[in-house]
Amino acid sequence: MALSFCGSDEGINAYSVENGVLNNGCFVDALNLVPHVFLLFITFPILFIGWGSQSSKVQIHHNTWLHFPGHNLRWILTFSLLFVHVCEFAEGIVSNKMMGTNHLHLYMPAFMGFVAATTSVVYYHNIETSNFPKLLLVLFIYWVLAFITKSIKLWKYAEYKVGPQHLRFCITALLVILYGLLMAVEVNVIRVRKYVFFANPQKVKPPEDLQDLGVRFLQPFVNLLSKATYWWMNPLIIGAHKRPIELKKIGKLPIAMRALTNYLRLKDAYEDQRTAEDPDRAPSIWRSMYRAFGRPILLSSTFRYLADLLGFAGPLCISGIVKYLKDDDDGATSGKETMGETYFNVHFMHSSKLLQNTSVLAVLLFLALILQRTFLQASYYVTIETGINLRGALLAMIYNKILRLSTSNMSMGEMTLGQINNLVAIETNQLMWFLFLCPNLWAMPVQIVMGVILLYYLLGWSALVGASVIVLLAPLQYLIATKLADTQKSTLEHSTDRLKKTTEILKGIKLLKLYAWENIFCDSVEETRGKELTSLKTFAFYTSLSIFMNAAIPIAAVLATFVMHHFINKTGPTPSEAFAALALFHILVTPLFLLSTVVRFAVKALVSVQKLSEFLQSDEIGDDSWRNGDISVSFEAGKKHLGATKAINRKQPIRYQMDNYEQPTRRQMRPTETEDVAVKVSNGSFTWGSNLSTLSDINIRIPTGQLTMIVGQVGCGKSSLLLAMLGEMQTIDGRVYWSNLPDCEMIHEGNISKNRYSVAYAAQKSWLLNATVEENITFGSPFSKQRYKAVIDACSLQPDIDLLPFGDQTEIGERGINLSGGQRQRICVARALYQNTNIVFLDDPFSALDIHLSDHLMQEGILKFLQDDKRTVVLVTHKLQYLIHADWIIAMKDGSILREGTLKDIQTHDVELYDHWKTLMNRQDQELEKDIQQDSQTMLERKTLRRAFYSREAKNQIDDEDEEEEVEEEDDDNLSTTTNRRSKIPWKVCWCYMSSGGFFMVFLMVSCKLLKHSVIVAIDYWLALWTSSKTNQSAANATSLADSISSNTTLPTPSISEAQNDSYYLPVFIILCAAGITLCLITSLTVEFLGLSAATNLHHNLLNKIIHAPIRFFDITPLGQILNRFSADTNIIDQHIPPTLESLTRSTLLCLSAIGVISSITPMFLIALVPLAVAFYFIQKYFRVASKDLQDLDDSTQLPLLCHFSETAEGLTTIRAFRHEARFKQRMLELTDTNNTAYLFLSAANRWLEVRTDYLGAVIVLTAAGASIWSLRYGLHSVGLVGLGLTYALTVTNYLNWVVRNLADLEVQMSAVKKVNSFLSTESENYEGSMDTSQVPENWPQDGEIKIQGLCVRYDPMLKPVLKHVNAYIKPGQKVGICGRTGSGKSSLSLAFFNMVDIFEGKIIIDGIDICKLPLQTLRSRLSIILQDPVLFSGSIRFNLDPERTCTDDRLWEALEIAQLKNMVKALPGGLDAVVTEGGENFSVGQRQLFCLARAFVRKSSILIMDEATASIDMATENILQKVVMTAFADRTVVTIAHRVHTILTADLVIVMKRGNILEYDKPETLLEQEDGMFASFVKADM
Repeated sequence: MALSFCGSDEGINAYSVENGVLNNGCFVDALNLVPHVFLLFITFPILFIGWGSQSSKVQIHHNTWLHFPGHNLRWILTFSLLFVHVCEFAEGIVSNKMMGTNHLHLYMPAFMGFVAATTSVVYYHNIETSNFPKLLLVLFIYWVLAFITKSIKLWKYAEYKVGPQHLRFCITALLVILYGLLMAVEVNVIRVRKYVFFANPQKVKPPEDLQDLGVRFLQPFVNLLSKATYWWMNPLIIGAHKRPIELKKIGKLPIAMRALTNYLRLKDAYEDQRTAEDPDRAPSIWRSMYRAFGRPILLSSTFRYLADLLGFAGPLCISGIVKYLKDDDDGATSGKETMGETYFNVHFMHSSKLLQNTSVLAVLLFLALILQRTFLQASYYVTIETGINLRGALLAMIYNKILRLSTSNMSMGEMTLGQINNLVAIETNQLMWFLFLCPNLWAMPVQIVMGVILLYYLLGWSALVGASVIVLLAPLQYLIATKLADTQKSTLEHSTDRLKKTTEILKGIKLLKLYAWENIFCDSVEETRGKELTSLKTFAFYTSLSIFMNAAIPIAAVLATFVMHHFINKTGPTPSEAFAALALFHILVTPLFLLSTVVRFAVKALVSVQKLSEFLQSDEIGDDSWRNGDISVSFEAGKKHLGATKAINRKQPIRYQMDNYEQPTRRQMRPTETEDVAVKVSNGSFTWGSNLSTLSDINIRIPTGQLTMIVGQVGCGKSSLLLAMLGEMQTIDGRVYWSNLPDCEMIHEGNISKNRYSVAYAAQKSWLLNATVEENITFGSPFSKQRYKAVIDACSLQPDIDLLPFGDQTEIGERGINLSGGQRQRICVARALYQNTNIVFLDDPFSALDIHLSDHLMQEGILKFLQDDKRTVVLVTHKLQYLIHADWIIAMKDGSILREGTLKDIQTHDVELYDHWKTLMNRQDQELEKDIQQDSQTMLERKTLRRAFYSREAKNQIDDEDEEEEVEEEDDDNLSTTTNRRSKIPWKVCWCYMSSGGFFMVFLMVSCKLLKHSVIVAIDYWLALWTSSKTNQSAANATSLADSISSNTTLPTPSISEAQNDSYYLPVFIILCAAGITLCLITSLTVEFLGLSAATNLHHNLLNKIIHAPIRFFDITPLGQILNRFSADTNIIDQHIPPTLESLTRSTLLCLSAIGVISSITPMFLIALVPLAVAFYFIQKYFRVASKDLQDLDDSTQLPLLCHFSETAEGLTTIRAFRHEARFKQRMLELTDTNNTAYLFLSAANRWLEVRTDYLGAVIVLTAAGASIWSLRYGLHSVGLVGLGLTYALTVTNYLNWVVRNLADLEVQMSAVKKVNSFLSTESENYEGSMDTSQVPENWPQDGEIKIQGLCVRYDPMLKPVLKHVNAYIKPGQKVGICGRTGSGKSSLSLAFFNMVDIFEGKIIIDGIDICKLPLQTLRSRLSIILQDPVLFSGSIRFNLDPERTCTDDRLWEALEIAQLKNMVKALPGGLDAVVTEGGENFSVGQRQLFCLARAFVRKSSILIMDEATASIDMATENILQKVVMTAFADRTVVTIAHRVHTILTADLVIVMKRGNILEYDKPETLLEQEDGMFASFVKADM
């Protein structure tokens, strides 16, 4: 057939223009071509030149920075334009078919218009990125021309009476409107940017964010298309495959999303509510949240409503397609004349026919899906971004509050660290999640109402029955959801409890093993775990119920609906109704299922807000005014400044004004001699909050530039006095004065202001940051090498630093290397020395140090380093021998001042006190004389450090490959591993997880799943057969039926065959549905309980393995790593893997069954499936790797943030004394931003995936619809099956992205199983021994005779032996002292008695039995040992002395009396049942050590081993102890390992060791006579 532009119909001259040019329709259409061609001619050269010279672009690394005004509107209009052009083209083609010959002018201009519109957008984008606005003129001209030509066409149509009833008229009108709007946009750009027609065009700068090359999160800046599809994420996600995503790659947050920006927004909204009339009213957090973040939430809700409304297009299109396909099938087009009329010699189509064309409906369905998904993802994204912003703001608010919390709050337990950590980790996240979900709160009811209305429109009353099933079951869902929340809470309580117990066990593992108490403690953990598992069982049950409801409700609803329909209308529904209804039920279930979750989150959010506002209302410390001027100004003045001092940048002008304001008055009050006083307290009385004054009538002065010492017995309030001066305690009355600098210096504010009121403070309980050693010491001060070195030498830290793997760049702190007490304390002292402050407060810096170190520190550090600088030093100490150095002494007793003055004053005025001190001092001096220089506690600490590292290295060299892989993963060193391994799914680990759940459960789960899905498919298939059977039987009857139903006339009576038919179909349908519902229940239960049994087994094995591991394991493995297995990993295995697994299997099987159904109906679909499958494979492959990296980043950045919070809360006093609040805030903001960046990228990556899988789903729907329409034309199958296929295709779109998301999640969660598994391969100690327990005498060892024969010991088969062929004989009841230098094997010998180390040659025989043959439990329970560092467990005092509950109270009291503790314990509430907090924190270190002694006395064994147990006890007490041990253990064997020789001078036998051999072995008197002997030299060295 010849092609001609105007057609060549017979008898019509298409090219005549007799009636006027514009009255020839063909000419008008040709005119419409002109602007399009014009645009293409002009833009193509420009585009090619532009692309050729890419370099001309402005050099900014994002080519997306500039947006002309009206940017988004332009994109939206262009997309609408494209859509309308497609419609015009389609309409042209259909009309063309109606004509005799081809009329090109009907569709050619439309096609050209489409091309031109596409070009215009590409052209615009290029101009925008290269910032060349002058070129926009071309577009302006194009819009004007197109607008004019289309208007002419419209005007002609109107003239010829073509109206809105004709489709072409409607399309042309739409085009005119769109062109007009685009023209307006263009004019607006000219108006704003003034790039043409104006003298001075406006200069533009890119936004601040984009000038900063660090910002990588481009979502706010890219163009609309890229925003909607997350196109800008492509390089990141695809690049992740080659190398892992690191923090550098994700850069910084845009300014608008930083925590600081949002904090200020929220804070302003919060503070604005404090009105002048009602200053005490608590501002509402909800209102401030709404004010700060209301707008984006509204935007997101709008997107959400649009998406929900578009969602209903799916079922409607399906119903249309099925209905009209059947009509096409039945009556083919009955004559061409029905189609429309002819004007201009061409055919016009009716508007009403558009929606009756199946192909149009299929395309509309596709577009609706794409739009709906885009809107939905946009809505999610906006809420998530807002949620993250809110979280940042809340974290900053909480942090600022923490820095102002009053200390008494913390110590009196009103605000525990745990509560603060919960606020940070849980409550803020709850609120964030609530924001994520809150648009659902108001979108879902609308969705449900719409769905019910549509159902009613489709099926009449019977639909309401089905809907009511759904709605009635919703409260049940909610009930289950609340139950879930409750059980989760109790689970959480039990697991925190379990974790606490586990932590204690791991911290005291050495003690537990030495005392053979592992099993008692292990059982207590197992008991807690049992409770946890019970609540987990309930949790699993409710979870499976909720999953079951979700799966079963649609089945039940469909069943109810169709059965009702059958009884009301006496016939089944038609296919078009049935499948539209099916799709609608699927849509309805989701909001109902989610609604319960959302409501639950809303309730949680209410609770969280309650907690938050309580926290924000809690007591604060007085304002900053205390350190300058009177504390009496504190509160009132403080209230005023709170608003004024912006939290982030604490400038100090306010402080100066206050100084100046108060000076004159104070000058007169002050007596002259106090001029050289740094701090003065006058009749002060201070409390920790409970109105009992801890310190009463305090009058002291601290002289400037001198050394003041505060002494007194344990617990007399020395530390409290320091804190009171720092303003941390609550003042009842009296004041603290801090002297000002003389007036003349006020001028040089600049240089001294920094350290002016800052006090360097070393707390008694050492507090370290999670940072390197160097950062801990410099603590934010500028680094000066010389000063740093001096400080390190003064604190003798160099040897310790040399031992660390990376020197002073080693991470220490909670997550770093575990240092011992003395090392931690020295670092804290070093920090105080290093700071450049006028005043230094040291709180008992010597408590964990041995004599040498203390001396060195005193001489070098305090006397030399600090005094040279003329700094004022306040020192709290027990070591009285240092009093001679003090310039001023304050003696305290029971919370008040006993004496104040110089040593001379006290010597003259209070002789008694002086004598008391003198006796104590003599004893201390003797110690000093007789101390061994070479060895000390410090050496021991260094030794343990060295051992730990040595062993770690050894371990790393020898471990097998699998472990190495593990190590690599731990170190995030993924570069060495190939990319291939990163995209593989860890099947091995999955299998291991499954098998620990039990094979029967696995088999049950798999078979149930498959059965369930086949039954669900069968239900829908049966429905299709049932509905189409009627149409096939009597097509005419069915159509009349359908018409009569829709017009509600009386029904024609169904034929008999049909009734039989229904009675055949209905029962089967009911049976299938019932089967489906039961299977749903069974499957959901099996999956959950499979997960539970796996969790039970894994934890049980893990606990037993670790508790029975040799002590060596704990030296090598960092505590944090073990704890992570018990906390995070166990939690994942308990609660996260089962639902993920369930969801994954369900969505995968749903997708597979859907694809199977579609391809069995229309095999054509399989051809289209191949490219789709390839696309899907690549999307999931890239996404999984990127998602895993981003999740790791999110986790790894969350940890430092939480640590920083708890660190700050622990070190509050130090931070405030140092005045470093601002620096810590800055750090917190950085950490929050980093974590938020990772989280934003993670959620953007999820959107990236979902947009892509949703578009794939839409394509699947389109191909399925196309294939079925095409095959129906050739009569391949029944209409009902088409409906079935399309309904299934719609479900695929919902589940595709879940498959990938769950795969990615499962992969991340399986790493928890992998980690737990790696610990399950550790060797246990050999607990059996070769003797039976029954063979060991009851009272063994009754004598305490020890023979050591040729003993060789090593820590690990890989390491060198630490004891070589040691021989010794100890008579019953002897007192033996062992001494020697560091590393000579003394401690190893003590461990060998307990068989804690590897004895590979020789033996130890105690009372005739070789200890290696004994069962460990027996051996260890019969000996006692006192360790160097005291370990107490939380519980009662009784539990700490005797966990086995075997002793009488009298025996316990006796032991306490020996240990000098009886009176103290008597005074405690509850006596023996008094509470011991975690780690024994409520007792001082000395008291803890005494408890450990008591613990050894309780066990009346005839052999006692003391590992220098008196290091942290004050002199008086230690002396008493020495005597007591000698008397109480007169008839028993005591082996003392000495670090100070004088303690063993009285022993019966001294063993001197060197390098694992015994060097000297005799009575101390004999050894002293050998002048050149080792022992003699030890004693001499220190004389």
